[in-house]
Amino acid sequence: MLGNVVTGCSVVGPAGMLKELSDGLGVSISTAGLLITFGAIVLCVGSPVTAWLTSRIERRRLLAATLAVLALTNIASAFAPDYGSLLAIRMFMLAVGVIYTPQAAGTGALIVPERKRGSTIAYIFLGWSLAAAIGLPLITFMASRYGWRAAYGGIGVLGFVSFLLLIWRLPGGLFASPVDLKTWTTVARNRMILLLLLITTLQMSGQFVIFTFMGPLLAKLTGAGADAIALVFSLYGAFGFVGVAIATQIVDSWGPYRTSVLFTGLLFAGVAGWALSAGIYALMACSVVIWGLGFASTNSMQQVRLVAAAPPLASASVSLNTSVLYIGQAIGSAIGGALYAHGLLHEAGFVAMAFVALAFATVILLTRPRRAAG
Repeated sequence: MLGNVVTGCSVVGPAGMLKELSDGLGVSISTAGLLITFGAIVLCVGSPVTAWLTSRIERRRLLAATLAVLALTNIASAFAPDYGSLLAIRMFMLAVGVIYTPQAAGTGALIVPERKRGSTIAYIFLGWSLAAAIGLPLITFMASRYGWRAAYGGIGVLGFVSFLLLIWRLPGGLFASPVDLKTWTTVARNRMILLLLLITTLQMSGQFVIFTFMGPLLAKLTGAGADAIALVFSLYGAFGFVGVAIATQIVDSWGPYRTSVLFTGLLFAGVAGWALSAGIYALMACSVVIWGLGFASTNSMQQVRLVAAAPPLASASVSLNTSVLYIGQAIGSAIGGALYAHGLLHEAGFVAMAFVALAFATVILLTRPRRAAG
């Protein structure tokens, strides 16, 4: 779970310091946003590839090595002399870092009884909620006061702490099912897996139209300063944490489907609220609270549903879900960047709303299980 905090901060960290990166590196905010877009492209390509290449490596060794690389590359980012160097370091960082999230979920499933698999995977994904709840506001705070280099250094230190704790506490001798060409073919023939992957893509595309540029959007639309922006990031992450905590408690009794419907509905309500209240800081912040309840819990439920849909294919399907998650980030941040560059600030909310509405409709209409328990 702590490793997911490091991974989450590494992936979305630039969103919390776009202005500082823009000023410090002498590039536009939309160009700084490409750190997320290009990073997402590397992540979406890397996830299935690394799942295949690393499927026979012992889990503790694999996860620890990934965290070590994340720690070192975040420290290296703090010393990057220019935008090109930072982008190159980030590409390498995420090409390796893409391993962590899906393999952590798969490893969690290996060390608990089957009846606790859903809640365990949801718990592991609390790390992403904490990255948003604590990590992003701290990144914004540090970058606004001490510079973006200090923020990268802080992520690096946390990475080393997580590396040491994982080496100490995770059992050795854990191996996942090998991934081969036949595995991918079987996944491609599974209708439920494909629908769940589509939902992830739509959800993430919609959110990242706004999320990548949330700080600059708040500043432009409401005149919010760095502290007010950090507060919104805090609300987003804190209620994301609450949402995953609730999902973790109810998923084993409600079932993944009904839990997914609940939190996807909250996600849609929050993004719609942002779109409809754009320009009014208090209402936008309240919308982010609702959005936060849904953002991480919907993703954790996607992981749970993928594992439940075909347990022997979990290593491949979860890695593919991570891949399409990053495809969504790339699509959303690219669209958001184009809208921001053309001054279409209000329109960004409605574009995001359309993507999430399609995801919500797909969850309700096309993935309802035959058994109501999910």
